[in-house]
Amino acid sequence: MTRPVRIGAHLWPGGAPSYKSWREAVLRAEDMGVDVVFGYDHFHKPFVRLTSEGPELLPEQPDVTNFEAWTALAAWAEMTTRVEIGTLVTGIGYRNPDLLADMARTVDHISGGRLILGVGSGWYEKDYSVYGYDYGTVKSRMDHFADGLRRIEYRLAQLNPPPVRPIPILIGGSGEKRTLPLVGRHATIWHSFLDLDTFRRKDDLVRRLATEAGRDERVIERSIAWPGDGVTADGYAAAGVTLFTTEIHPTDLGYDLSPLKDLLAWRDNRN
Repeated sequence: MTRPVRIGAHLWPGGAPSYKSWREAVLRAEDMGVDVVFGYDHFHKPFVRLTSEGPELLPEQPDVTNFEAWTALAAWAEMTTRVEIGTLVTGIGYRNPDLLADMARTVDHISGGRLILGVGSGWYEKDYSVYGYDYGTVKSRMDHFADGLRRIEYRLAQLNPPPVRPIPILIGGSGEKRTLPLVGRHATIWHSFLDLDTFRRKDDLVRRLATEAGRDERVIERSIAWPGDGVTADGYAAAGVTLFTTEIHPTDLGYDLSPLKDLLAWRDNRN
């Protein structure tokens, strides 16, 4: 199954000077030619540094301006015309799975079939505690995630009308005991932050797990956080990655999208 290389812009709303600045960044990213625009599903901006295993919280977690993800996605669905849209990712612990499926189906219709449903177990405790949700344990959150994926798939099949297209389910993470089996069983897109050697090893595991679940592993698109340069990205592309995402954080002046130019030029040269 051959896919073109795609670029995703992950536009964080936390710290944005206004909703208007976030909105304008989405439109500018589409005009520049990105393939996917992601937001995040956090009620407060997490202050993190990225590691090969994902985000690591910094000691200080101040409150800054922020906006809710799914109401924004409905607006993006109306105002964009070409890009796919979604969250990277929605925390299943504070989103009823059946209602989330209905929300996703509705945004999919608003957008004309351009929604990607990114879901995860949730990891930022502040999202839970401040809004009154039970944070639980890693095990309880992963149990809830596994059950939530089953409920989402069931509900999507029951809704009338159904989604415009089979909504791609994106799962982020690389845990071998719980996350990757769920990727093999449910994901249409698998997103990770892994170094290349670790990606290759875990990708082999995803292939085996998908086969064991009775799925063709080729239906799972591989996605990675942009590794920093085109030469390194070439290695990931050779290993089967076709979706490369980069985080863009706002400043007091708004969003600087100039880093996307290099990614888009690299994509166009490969495609």
